[in-house]
Amino acid sequence: MAILGAKTFQNYIDGEWLDAASGETFESTSPANGDTVGVFPKSGPEDVDRAVVAAKAASEEWRLVPAPKRGEVLFRFAQLLAEHKDDVTDLMTHEMGKVKAEAAGDVQEAIDMAYYMGGEGRRLFGQTTPSELRDKFQMSVRMPVGVVGAITPWNFPIAIPSWKTLPAIVCGNTVVFKPATDTPALGERYVELFAQAGLPKGVLNIVHGGGSDVGQRLVEHPDVPIITFTGSRETGVAVTKAAAENLKHVHLELGGKNAIIVMDDADLDLAVDGIVWSAFGTSGQRCTAASRVIVHEAVYDQLASRLVTRVEQMRLGPGWEDDTDVGPVINKGALDKIHSYTEIGEDEGAKLLTGGEVAEGNGLEKGFYYRPTVFGDVQSGMRIAQEEIFGPTTALIRVRSLDEAIAVSNGVKYGLSSSIFSGDVNKAFRAMRDLDTGITYINAGTIGAEVHLPFGGTKDTGNGHREAGQAALDVFTEWKSIYVDYSGKLQRAQIDTAE
Repeated sequence: MAILGAKTFQNYIDGEWLDAASGETFESTSPANGDTVGVFPKSGPEDVDRAVVAAKAASEEWRLVPAPKRGEVLFRFAQLLAEHKDDVTDLMTHEMGKVKAEAAGDVQEAIDMAYYMGGEGRRLFGQTTPSELRDKFQMSVRMPVGVVGAITPWNFPIAIPSWKTLPAIVCGNTVVFKPATDTPALGERYVELFAQAGLPKGVLNIVHGGGSDVGQRLVEHPDVPIITFTGSRETGVAVTKAAAENLKHVHLELGGKNAIIVMDDADLDLAVDGIVWSAFGTSGQRCTAASRVIVHEAVYDQLASRLVTRVEQMRLGPGWEDDTDVGPVINKGALDKIHSYTEIGEDEGAKLLTGGEVAEGNGLEKGFYYRPTVFGDVQSGMRIAQEEIFGPTTALIRVRSLDEAIAVSNGVKYGLSSSIFSGDVNKAFRAMRDLDTGITYINAGTIGAEVHLPFGGTKDTGNGHREAGQAALDVFTEWKSIYVDYSGKLQRAQIDTAE
């Protein structure tokens, strides 16, 4: 498809496309070359209020729609998204910067999630248990909560909205969706296709704009009982504080400082493949990216040499070009932050093995490109081994044993994803038990989660909730316990009737 140029887009509220109340706008531009993707409403609290009113009104009817029927809308959305997969993929290579294969994977994840959560319309399981009394039946059921405020990042601009909105909607809630200001066109396309699938007006609304205006109002709004947010730890803390006044349900997916462990009995070729994909896929802009590689000293030099050789063969360029391996980072601020960590690493005494510079030449200076970077001789306490860089940078850390490797892997404040490469089943099972993360991979990198298992992490990675799988339903529903006494007389549970 062609770049959208200066086309102007709108918010979608109560089934209508509307400008921001202020009339103000902002542009979305491609990180690959600076081209304008589109112009979007710069919304404010008034627009959020209007969307919440619509969502709250729609929730009264939507919660009464039989859950299997709600699921059918998700199935139709999945089919539409599959039909438009190529166009959405192309848009993502332009607006977000992912290479084609990764952008297509982002879209496919939303398709998978739509089919999976559509099926939940015929499950949404509760429990039945025996009563301690005669002639009494009891069960638990899931109940929708109301209006969900979904605040999503730019790095998975189709997949992450699907993780949040699809379980919310199939559970009978309605949604006000604020996409990232770096990827509003993709959020817009997502909502357009959902509307085409027959979703009733007001069930899914989109309000474009910044976090301080749109996001803050959504978090504070008294008629939005659930907030689901993916972003930085710092913003997650602020969201929690702002939501506390109204005792909102808050679901947070925050940072990661993920490590791949490579033991001395590992298949090194496989390990290098896993490291390259995990560290430099999406230009390292994944919360699950492998920004640390913990290597047994017996194979450290060999692994470092092979890794540097592979990294230096990677081609930078626009995501829509078929031979591109690494696309741009999202914006100038990200580029500057990533380079600042290169300087920090060198100042700390780490050895720069390759990369470490803003890429120029062959038109790359038109966008935000950073050379894939590998540091060696990194100590586990260095800032580049502790802080989330969110770019194409990884740090090699030398260890002498599995125990030390696990301790180093766990020695950060985040706990999202972890990985171990080893040919020893005993080491693998010790790692599965002892690595303090929400996700662990054996003989694979730190990325590649599937929609039917819970996604999320421990420690500062979140607040205990999970996305995807059955666990996502717990974010968007309340449990109700129901007791049916058909004895025809008053029976009192937990009352001692002995005389």
